[in-house]
Amino acid sequence: MGDPLAVRTVLVTGATSGIGLAAARALAAQGVNLVVLGRDEARTRAVRAELVEHGANPRVESAVCDLASAAAIEAFTRRFLAEHRELHVLVNNAGVWCSRRELTTEGHERTWATNVLGYHRLTRALEPALRAAREARVVNVASRLARDLDLDDVRFERRPWNGVTAYAQSKQANRMWTRALARRLAGSGVTANVMHPGGVNTGLFAKGGGWKGLVGSLYMKMFGRTPEQGADTIVWLATDPALRGKTGGFYAQRELRRCRFEDEAAEERLWARLEATA
Repeated sequence: MGDPLAVRTVLVTGATSGIGLAAARALAAQGVNLVVLGRDEARTRAVRAELVEHGANPRVESAVCDLASAAAIEAFTRRFLAEHRELHVLVNNAGVWCSRRELTTEGHERTWATNVLGYHRLTRALEPALRAAREARVVNVASRLARDLDLDDVRFERRPWNGVTAYAQSKQANRMWTRALARRLAGSGVTANVMHPGGVNTGLFAKGGGWKGLVGSLYMKMFGRTPEQGADTIVWLATDPALRGKTGGFYAQRELRRCRFEDEAAEERLWARLEATA
């Protein structure tokens, strides 16, 4: 990414709290043209005001979008593409950990709709702007808590649902989907990488409810990393010149790690499912 940071447009989803907010603050401090995206208009406006007034970066915009909704993504991306010809960095960070099984109006399990379909739909819709930038980066936030993906039952219609399994399934999918995306972007100048932020004290566990959520929340308050520490690898992947051309990797603490889910056939099956439901 040879252009000066100030001419780059960066979009961070889930930017109103936790890791996303920490990443937005760090990127705004580097002078980028930043778009902070969240579900709540008042909170996104408050973040923008903070970054403009206290971060001394006037080039910050706020936008609202519920990433569990195809219609909301379509409306947001239509506006974004009308205003921004190029997108240099897309940080897919927004995510949920639900306390009960809930279906969206489209019939998708909400964790899957937000954490997986949301990544896919948003990235695919913004792909023209990423490709127009000629040298762009997609940074996806996943987790080491990743397992139990069942592509024949992502809605938990046959399996017992619980928040841990739904979240872990979505994070396995994030890691696999990133590799499938990287293959499709090969040769375009757009890279796609995925990262694990570590155990971060963000309040995500508490939102899951139940005794597991309580225990997880207490543990993170005592031993968890700060949101700034969790966001460090995001910002590094988004901006470090040494990573030019690096794609399809799984990173933690600025190190390339082996991903146990590497399986091209399974990744392609996941991609096909997402395309069919997007």
